Amino acid sequence: MSDTLLAEKPAEKTAKPITVLEALNQALADAMAEDDTILVLGEDVADPEEGGVTGVTRGLSTRFGDKRVRSTPISEQAIIGAAIGASLAGYKPVAEIMLMNFTTVAMDMIVNHAAKLRYMSGGQTNVPIVIRTMTGAGFSTGGQHADFLEAWFAHTAGIKVVIPSNSADAYGLMRSAIDDPDPVLFVENMPNYWTPYPRFDPGHRVPIGKARVAAEGSDITIVSYARMMNEAQGAAARLAESGISVELIDLRTIAPWDQETVLASVAKTGRCLVVHEAVVPFGVGAEIAAVVSEKLFGKLKAPVGRVGAPFNPVPFSKPLEDAHIPNAARIADAALALVKGHSN
Repeated sequence: MSDTLLAEKPAEKTAKPITVLEALNQALADAMAEDDTILVLGEDVADPEEGGVTGVTRGLSTRFGDKRVRSTPISEQAIIGAAIGASLAGYKPVAEIMLMNFTTVAMDMIVNHAAKLRYMSGGQTNVPIVIRTMTGAGFSTGGQHADFLEAWFAHTAGIKVVIPSNSADAYGLMRSAIDDPDPVLFVENMPNYWTPYPRFDPGHRVPIGKARVAAEGSDITIVSYARMMNEAQGAAARLAESGISVELIDLRTIAPWDQETVLASVAKTGRCLVVHEAVVPFGVGAEIAAVVSEKLFGKLKAPVGRVGAPFNPVPFSKPLEDAHIPNAARIADAALALVKGHSN
């Protein structure tokens, strides 16, 4: 990414594509320019430390000052604790936990404090913080750096979980997350950071809890999110060659997930396959499969299928890591089995 901060320029709608990383940078800059209660804090997020390990926050401290963009010590619990305290004092902090596996270090602050303060105060206060974190396999970073843990947080009442798959959604969901009065865990898929996508209208919002029908179809519904959307689109193209029409849904928000859109689609196609990068057992796919089966029992033409990673830590070995990550071929095979009446 260029060192030039996107938000230093007027937001323009041009034909030049924009990456997910650039869209996030622009969303943060636009929000901070409009509201001086928005703060950014985390390890190495200020410009003297390169604006974050991948540069998402690059340029922000130069533009808004080190009182609003603060690099912190390597202490995840302190980062979230400071963000919670600032939110109670009237600020809207955007706290970065560099890698999703490191949210475990701050689990007490996230789960027992940020998520519960509104409920436990009888609605007298809320915690309007955004917790940015990145994850995703593909860089041989091993099992401590690449897990998708979204189901852990979706299982906690009081916190919302969003995961964009493209630049427009990254921008729109970030703006909505900052606007939200409650804590939002914002998961960024690192392998998708540098993928260019079409530009979007400046200032737009993507509502939290609203899925996107990425492609309409009639034979099977594939529900996915994050970069698995790219693999699901590849699978849909393969299936189209066999005459199978796929309705593709980008969930965008994991908690609360858009039951209305998913159920309407599956009611139409009669089949559902859920695809995610996280391990299959006890994952987001399990929750969606349970709800779809309960609500549409008797209308389904096949059991709800799931495609995800095998139940093991993300391997360090590149060949093993490649085998660990779901891909278009695996997704297409699973969908084909459902359409032909053979569940996995």
